[in-house]
Amino acid sequence: MEIEPFLRVAGLGIETAMMVSAPVLLSGLVAGVAVSIFQAATQINDAALAFIPKVTATVVSLLVFGNWMTSKMTYFAVFAFEQIALVHP
Repeated sequence: MEIEPFLRVAGLGIETAMMVSAPVLLSGLVAGVAVSIFQAATQINDAALAFIPKVTATVVSLLVFGNWMTSKMTYFAVFAFEQIALVHP
């Protein structure tokens, strides 16, 4: 068996994982930085003030990018299952 097909599936899997997780992680990062700047400016240190905007940003990003994320994961799953049929013992 050759290793190139396995590397192609693994590479696409890593690329898909990074692309699918990026919108949620970046929105949480932006919300966290904004809350941190607000807390530093006002010296209000409340756990709920740090937690609620991050959760809200995550949910909003899932609603906005959910369809795109699902299509990317579906494409990868179909590609991976098609590669199984090409493996020769």
